[in-house]
Amino acid sequence: MAVSSDSCGSLKYPYVAVMLKLADHFGKVESKSFEMTVPQFQNFYRQFKQIAAVIETV
Repeated sequence: MAVSSDSCGSLKYPYVAVMLKLADHFGKVESKSFEMTVPQFQNFYRQFKQIAAVIETV
């Protein structure tokens, strides 16, 4: 994943806002949102890719 913007240079502390929609085992969907720094998001993304790879093998 890659994102760029010509206005990022003017941000003092850039962050990523994430919103997830999660479903429990009954099918009830909830939205969860949170913010993280760019390095935190990059780590989060890498972990999700690893999880997706494991799920594909099941």
